[in-house]
Amino acid sequence: MDDPLLTARELVRDRFPDARAVFLAGSVLTDRRTPTSDLDMVVLLDGPPAPCRENLVYRGWPVEVFVQTEAVWRGFVDQETAKRRSPLLAMCADGMLLVDGDGLGASLQDEARRRWAAGPPPLSDQERDRQRYILTDLLDDLRGCTAPAERVFSVSHMLQRASELVLLIGGHWLGAGKWLSRRLAAADPAVHRALSEAAPQAIAGDAKAFTAVVTEVLDLAGGPLWDGYAVR
Repeated sequence: MDDPLLTARELVRDRFPDARAVFLAGSVLTDRRTPTSDLDMVVLLDGPPAPCRENLVYRGWPVEVFVQTEAVWRGFVDQETAKRRSPLLAMCADGMLLVDGDGLGASLQDEARRRWAAGPPPLSDQERDRQRYILTDLLDDLRGCTAPAERVFSVSHMLQRASELVLLIGGHWLGAGKWLSRRLAAADPAVHRALSEAAPQAIAGDAKAFTAVVTEVLDLAGGPLWDGYAVR
């Protein structure tokens, strides 16, 4: 396949010649690039076909294009920020600015970097207690689990929840899939390593180390919470 930067620029010329700004982001620009890496692109237009999202193959490259107007961009960023996970902010903060016809690209990248550095909204006490309750309940389920298939799903769910709780109480952005792993590894390498090593053991049937790590995560958030938990 052609060079990713060359391919991205050619795609913009072919499909979005009137783009105000274009960002290229993702693993393809890093040493994490793999044979299946795609081109993640954010394209800013004045109007139609924005807003839309399209997956395509261009010159052999899988491409995921997010086509937006400035107003749509801001709306998406606000929605994602409220959920404490913003792929769009990350793409524009860390991505390469390929096109900047009128200064919008540089402006949005500066804004994205500021907002990303500021972090997500802090957890409220009520939100933290709910996270503690959910993880405590999952931990109790795992302790009593005897079905191998159920254990796989329970450990997977707990791995996600425990990772998210570490990030949330530390004021870090959440992620999904591999990005959850990467966010946790950056925020707390020790916990990331402990969870990653203990989860396969728990799935195989020995959950002692995994439950110990999850209990430590709960302690960071104020301890297990089940008896007396109420939502009013």
